[in-house]
Amino acid sequence: MPKGETFLNTWVDVIVGAGDINIYLITIALATLFSAILAKRFMPKMPNLLIGMFVGSILALVFKDYTDSIKLVGEIPAHLPPLSHPIFSLETIKALAPEAFAVALLGLIEAVSISRAVATKSNQRIDANQEFIGQGLSNIAGSFFSSYAGSGSFTRSGINYEAGAKTPVSAIFAALSLMLIVLLIAPLTAYLPVAAMGGVILLVAYNLIDFHHITHTLSFSKSESSILITTFLATLFLELEFAIYLGVLLSLVLFLAKTTTPEIPTLALDGEPGDHKRKLININKKPLKQCPQLKIIRVDMSIYFGSINHIQNRIAKIVDNERIYHILIVASRVNFIDLSGAEALTAENARLKQYGGGLYFVGVKSSVYEFAAKSSFIKNIGADHFFDSKEEAVRKIFRRLDKDICATCNALVFRECD
Repeated sequence: MPKGETFLNTWVDVIVGAGDINIYLITIALATLFSAILAKRFMPKMPNLLIGMFVGSILALVFKDYTDSIKLVGEIPAHLPPLSHPIFSLETIKALAPEAFAVALLGLIEAVSISRAVATKSNQRIDANQEFIGQGLSNIAGSFFSSYAGSGSFTRSGINYEAGAKTPVSAIFAALSLMLIVLLIAPLTAYLPVAAMGGVILLVAYNLIDFHHITHTLSFSKSESSILITTFLATLFLELEFAIYLGVLLSLVLFLAKTTTPEIPTLALDGEPGDHKRKLININKKPLKQCPQLKIIRVDMSIYFGSINHIQNRIAKIVDNERIYHILIVASRVNFIDLSGAEALTAENARLKQYGGGLYFVGVKSSVYEFAAKSSFIKNIGADHFFDSKEEAVRKIFRRLDKDICATCNALVFRECD
């Protein structure tokens, strides 16, 4: 079969060429495959892949008198990779950049996924930034030793953990052991049949499929299921790097879709007006009286370019439908405000001022407040529109309410209403 064919063409060739299957090669491949599986099942501490390849090599020696179609891998050079240096020409960068970025992206995702999976079992905490830095440094150093792009390995990390490894020194010992194996045992690959390698690769590829997490994803998350299926099908029918980009892009699109419509519940004070321990409660959970002039809402997500349109629409409904022009935003769940969000909120405050109202904030996190100060957001809206506590906010906003409306109001929501 020709190399580098598409997924569909490969299956067409398999079906068309089914009559030319060589029973000797199939027997070697299956014997390698099943002996490796049985070795893993009954002798878990033994190198099962090595046992499988040994069985396949013995069968190849037995069958060589009956067929001349058994191809061997050939002897691997028994020396370490030579020193090298990267080529930093503009032409090389242009040629390699698209694929290199896809490989780097896939490598980083894989490394973090493996580290988190192992950390879950070992009760460790993972710093993704540290993983990324280590991944980059290892590939930079490897480029001077004829290395190809490397990442974490599910199988090697799993074996390392099960063997009781505690520190990165285990990987250093593994590398030194591999150097000895390459120097001393590499000539033995001259007796290894290609069919046996096929059986080993089938087993290795099967073990890389995480059926548990695939089933879990398909069962509990429609959005992540769509990402998984889209990436899988794109990998089969499109170029690999494009499939990776498509999966990551779809993840970002779904993330933006989820964060662009934050929950904005209406809050009201629960309890008697004279109670000093009153809390703000979501009115959907408990029907409570509300002030006809002051609307209290909470934004349950960050305010940025993606979510600001949804927030503006919510404010517009309050103004247009309820004729309330004083709006207090509880920002305790807002992790950041970007420039687009700050500009839009400033515009909303200016609009409310035209009606004699304003936009107010309480419970702003220190990091958000610091950014708001640096970006002149607080200056543009007014420092007197930001409060540290709901009591202070209600007390000062109450002074700005229309006293004629207060005189005929029966809600008496706040302590100040008395």
